[in-house]
Amino acid sequence: MKSLGKIIAVASGKGGVGKTWLSITLAHAMARSGLRVLLFDGDFGLANVDVQLGLIPDSDVGEVASGRLPLERALLHHAGGFDILPGRSGSGSLAAFDATLLERMLATLRQATTQYQVVVLDLGAGLDRAQRRMSSFADTLLVVATDEPTSLTDAYAVLKLYAGDLGGRGPGDARIVVNQAATVAAGERTFSTLQRACTAFLGHAPPLAGIIRRDDRVRDAIRRQTLLLVRHPTTHAAVDVEAVAATLAA
Repeated sequence: MKSLGKIIAVASGKGGVGKTWLSITLAHAMARSGLRVLLFDGDFGLANVDVQLGLIPDSDVGEVASGRLPLERALLHHAGGFDILPGRSGSGSLAAFDATLLERMLATLRQATTQYQVVVLDLGAGLDRAQRRMSSFADTLLVVATDEPTSLTDAYAVLKLYAGDLGGRGPGDARIVVNQAATVAAGERTFSTLQRACTAFLGHAPPLAGIIRRDDRVRDAIRRQTLLLVRHPTTHAAVDVEAVAATLAA
């Protein structure tokens, strides 16, 4: 059966930049626009999509990858209109995913694009083998960065490894999201810094997917384990994420 949907991986290199929150909110924004969306928690061993949403999963990605459970039986349906394939925090079996299990899981996700128009992969922080493989497997890679120097250097490292992992398949489709920007202008300056480094050392620069402005109401939604677009649908961050989602869905 022909694949109908696309897979979008969300990565950062550095933790603490709002990557999981962005993955959740993007999935919700796309679902609100009428798309069929699957959110996959790909942070093996330290999964927290379910934590941010106040969910208690009965199964996890490990059971699907091992063949003990079909995908559809492991899914959680969220009231926001999207489905979730959860990981499970602190599970050593997930953190130690071997190459065979990982490839089996990726094949399952690719097959899922016959049922979902968008599959969002929330990748773990860091640059390990599994995260790199999922980044290069995705149709589009979103790299999340903030204005912190360590975030910028880690985002550049993700992009450099991504370019190398693609081999001769061309530059791929990597895009940059600047999160927690004080203003749109500040976000543009952050992007320009990363853009210059990529142009100088990689020979090309990924485009800007969008700028998400810093907003205290994001913290409020996370603390209450609810969706920003439900609790604060008109806040700056909500509007910004919906703009990114619209661009990705085009």
